[in-house]
Amino acid sequence: MIDNKAFEDAKEKIIGVDRQRLGIGTLSEKTVHAILKNYYEPDEDHQEIPIENYVADIYHEGSIMEIQTRSFNAMRNKLRAFLPLYPVTIIYPIPREKWLIWIDEETGQLSNKRKSPLKGNGYTVFPELYKIKMFLKDPNLRFKLVLLDMEEYRLLNGWSKDKKKGSSRFDRIPTQLVEEIDIECLQDYMQFVPYDLPEEFTVKDFAKAAHIPARRAQMVVHILAYVGVIEQIGKKGNAYLYQVRE
Repeated sequence: MIDNKAFEDAKEKIIGVDRQRLGIGTLSEKTVHAILKNYYEPDEDHQEIPIENYVADIYHEGSIMEIQTRSFNAMRNKLRAFLPLYPVTIIYPIPREKWLIWIDEETGQLSNKRKSPLKGNGYTVFPELYKIKMFLKDPNLRFKLVLLDMEEYRLLNGWSKDKKKGSSRFDRIPTQLVEEIDIECLQDYMQFVPYDLPEEFTVKDFAKAAHIPARRAQMVVHILAYVGVIEQIGKKGNAYLYQVRE
């Protein structure tokens, strides 16, 4: 259950009440990470705990939480060390809606914010899940997908004429915690199977029902088949056919 007050408290602890006073030199690339760490574990005595030659973001009552804001490739060695010994929850922030703000590196001037046309959802995590596919069936591995509205600050240092294409992301500031999606066991992957999916379906059918691009749907179907909530049953022309496993 989302605790809006606790989330605001975590934001205030990391960035303060008045974000307008933040200058280019005071923001941190790890703002989202720090806010989520303090939201899920306000007690600093349980943060940054050395375990098995690594440092766990949160360790409390025999369980580990890791906030991962970038590629899951970086998690592999930690998971190999942690999973045989502890339950591990990977907390993954997903921008549901975001507003882009551009920073002029020379003057530090900020542009007016503009709403990005891209919207995130639970399916956003699947390319990352593929990177740690070998761990997905481990009963000690859980996920908490955190959908956030946020402001994204980007440096005007790209290669295009307006310096936006190829630019560097400077920081992301969460404005609202919207939803949490929990995956605590393999059966929880069923929540990603659309209700109006045909009984027998192709990747194209899945993409249409889930309202996601075909390329993303291919990745989702692959992972859902791997964890055992759907199965391949044949072909329809050149396309593989799947069904939900009973």
